[in-house]
Amino acid sequence: MEGRRREVVVSSLQFSCSDDISSNVAAAERLVREAHAKGANIVLIQELFEGYYFCQAQREDFFQRAKPYKNHPTIARMQNLAKELGVVIPVSFFEEANNAHYNSIAIIDADGADLGIYRKSHIPDGPGYQEKFYFNPGDTGFKVVFQTKFAKIGVAICWDQWFPEAARAMVLQGAEVLFYPTAIGSEPQDQGLDSRDHWRRVMQGHAGANVVPLVASNRIGKEVIETEHGPSQITFYGNSFIAGPTGEIVAEADDKTEAVLVEKFDLEQIKSKRQSWGVFRDRRPELYKVLLTMDGNL
Repeated sequence: MEGRRREVVVSSLQFSCSDDISSNVAAAERLVREAHAKGANIVLIQELFEGYYFCQAQREDFFQRAKPYKNHPTIARMQNLAKELGVVIPVSFFEEANNAHYNSIAIIDADGADLGIYRKSHIPDGPGYQEKFYFNPGDTGFKVVFQTKFAKIGVAICWDQWFPEAARAMVLQGAEVLFYPTAIGSEPQDQGLDSRDHWRRVMQGHAGANVVPLVASNRIGKEVIETEHGPSQITFYGNSFIAGPTGEIVAEADDKTEAVLVEKFDLEQIKSKRQSWGVFRDRRPELYKVLLTMDGNL
């Protein structure tokens, strides 16, 4: 007997950013509309798309880019767009919460309802990616999995993508598709270091290990930020992609071109595959207590 189908069409966007909010939000809206025209139900926009990736520098004036979650103008605009098109849109933004600041994402359902936020848990601190200066570690944890009209989704942000524990936690709680908005590119201190392939393979592993599709969105273009030591430059390498439930790449962009990636998945078929593969049946949580330590000593 043929089983029932439950199909979802996911999309990953990729574009270059200026440092003008209105033009960037307009670009995002244009590409969301293009994704919708291609049949997309859930559309992922890249990390912190309202402007340049400002974390190349430690500058007090850049805190002025943060806005409160409530009544955030870009979130409100995307709510209207989601309702108009009937699509789900995760919206990345720099959040001000009293004296705390977070790298956050609001999940907008297909009727325009705001389902809540996830705050980035893992905060990097290295040349060109000095996020600890701006962002508190997120306090939502990975207990936040969002039931949207089309699927139950797990959403994490950029540096979170390097941690398999995050992906597993979201899928354990029922996430059927994983989404990772990202801003990653060259390393200002070492122009010979290219993390692109490593970046992709790690997330392909999350998809395969958890038997779920995964959607990654990254920006493109060269961005120069003035720092206390002079100009800093990152060339963002794009390569946004969609991976299937065995980690296979089913759609991918290049490192220079604006893109709207779209792929369809049958979530019931994937659920059956995940159940029969046994990776969740054969887990031994009682043996994993070492994961709650920093040094491996219980």
